[in-house]
Amino acid sequence: MIWEFALQNWRHALEILILAVGIYFAMRFIRGTRGAPIVTGFLVVLLTLVMVSIFLDLIVLRWILGAFSAFFAVAVVVIFQPELRRMLAELGNLPFFATTSEKRESIEVIIQTVERLADVRIGALFAIEQSIQLQEAVESGIVVDCEATPEMLETIFFPNNAIHDGGVIIKGDRIAYAACIFPLSQRPDLNKSLGTRHRAAIGLSEETDAVVVVVSEETGKISHAYKGQLVRGVSLEELRAFLSSILLRTAKSRGPLDALRSGIRKHLQPAPAVAKPDSTPAGK
Repeated sequence: MIWEFALQNWRHALEILILAVGIYFAMRFIRGTRGAPIVTGFLVVLLTLVMVSIFLDLIVLRWILGAFSAFFAVAVVVIFQPELRRMLAELGNLPFFATTSEKRESIEVIIQTVERLADVRIGALFAIEQSIQLQEAVESGIVVDCEATPEMLETIFFPNNAIHDGGVIIKGDRIAYAACIFPLSQRPDLNKSLGTRHRAAIGLSEETDAVVVVVSEETGKISHAYKGQLVRGVSLEELRAFLSSILLRTAKSRGPLDALRSGIRKHLQPAPAVAKPDSTPAGK
C-alpha cells in the first residue's frame, strides 16, 4: 500500500520539494537587500487582500488580484535589478583567476598598506576584482597597470598626490586603475554618519562581487564591504581572516589549467603606463 501510494504521488512530492527549495533560496536572496522592506510590505498587503477576498467571496477583487500578478513579477525584477545583474554576471563570467599563492601575497600587500595608512589616518578605498569586471561599474579612472605593492598604494593615496581621490581597482597582484569613482549606495537604512568612501564601498559591492576595503580619513578605522554588507571598525587580523575566507576560497576552487592561464597572463602583462592627473573630485 505504501509503495503504491508513493508511486502515485511522487510527482506531487517532487513539486512540493522544488517549491520549498525555490522559496528558501528566494528568501535568502531577498534578505538583507535594499528591496526587502518593499517586497515584505507588498506581500503583506497582497496576502491580506487575498484572504479577505476568499473569506468574503469577493469575486471581482480576486480577479483583479489575479490580473495584477504579472505586474508583480515585473516589479520584483525592477526592484532587485542590481542584485539580479550581479548574480547573473557571477554565473556567466569565466575570467582568469590567480593561484592561491598569488592571492595570499595580494592579501598581505593590502594588510600592510591598510596598517600603514590607518596609523597616519590617510583615507583609502580598495576594490579587489573577482569574477565581475569592475570597469563597467565605475566612472572615469586612470590606467595604472603596475605591480601591487604597499609602497605604490601608499603613494597613490598620499594626500598631495594628484590621483589620491577616488578608489583603486586591484586585479590579482596588479593595480589596474586609480582615481575611480564608485557608484554610491542609495539605501535609506544606512547610517547618516557614513561618508562618501563607505557609501561608495557599499554601492560597488551591491552591483558586483568585488571585495572592498576602506580606511577612514577621520578616524583611521578599517572597514570592509562585500555583497552590500559593510563591517566597520575591524582589526587587521579580522580583515586578514575575512579576505582569506573570500579570496582563497575562490582560488582553491580552480584547477591546474587555471594556474597555467594565470602564469601565462602574468608573463603577458603590458609595460606599466604613466598615470595622468584626473580633475574629477571624490568624497572622503
